[in-house]
Amino acid sequence: MTHPDRPAGDIPPILLVGCGRMGSAMLSGWRERGLAPSVAVDPAPEAARLAGPDLTVVADAASIPAAFAPAAVVLAVKPQSAADALPPHARFVGNAVFLSIMAGRTIGGISALLGAQAAIVRAMPNTPAAVRQGVTVACAGQGVSVPQRTLCEQLLQAIGVVAWADDEALLDPVTAVSGSGPAYVFLLAELLEQAAVAQGIPADMARLLARQTVAGSGALLAASTEDAAALRRAVTSPAGTTEAALKVLMAPDAWPAAMNRAIAAATVRSRELAG
Repeated sequence: MTHPDRPAGDIPPILLVGCGRMGSAMLSGWRERGLAPSVAVDPAPEAARLAGPDLTVVADAASIPAAFAPAAVVLAVKPQSAADALPPHARFVGNAVFLSIMAGRTIGGISALLGAQAAIVRAMPNTPAAVRQGVTVACAGQGVSVPQRTLCEQLLQAIGVVAWADDEALLDPVTAVSGSGPAYVFLLAELLEQAAVAQGIPADMARLLARQTVAGSGALLAASTEDAAALRRAVTSPAGTTEAALKVLMAPDAWPAAMNRAIAAATVRSRELAG
């Protein structure tokens, strides 16, 4: 069935397991590209609001229509819920590719819950997916066919750009850098705002300055062919105000060391979640 307000047939039938923030963002991106009649599984009452002509929302796997045959099963539940949430969907093994966006959960761990024959792609998107500006790194497990990999790339491109890694071990530091990275950027905006207020700038102006500085700088970085260091140097006049600030932020025990420790801590936690 086609709908006049969207293109037809771009996204084949999908089973979305989990309609949280990221699952909902992906769903929205697929709908923009034309989603074939699909099914979402989520027991939360608020998930029902996502239902429409292209999506049936059910509370559990037992309620999935018997005739439904998804091309992909997208696993968007919390990694701590995987042991309970995944096995009921093993009946789709052999027909669908499983695309997991669960942080830390390895392809091997997912396979143990679904069966050795499951075709699994593990991916780590980030929250700018909500405005189609996400970045995702994906890794395909053994047994994933070329068409299945292409389908997973299509699903992920609906929320931003996609890169592929051959080594699954890279997904842990990727999670620490880009998966968790938006929180670091939001923290920067938060701290800029607080520092502005401390210098006497009115709160509403401080918020405007902080948010637009972060957003505008990100847009400039995205539009530029120069690397971040070159853009930083372009803003930094000798003996100027920016240089005075950067001497504090770039001290060996300041941002450089703190960022390395932060990424290392998040990488370790990602590996722990695989347990």
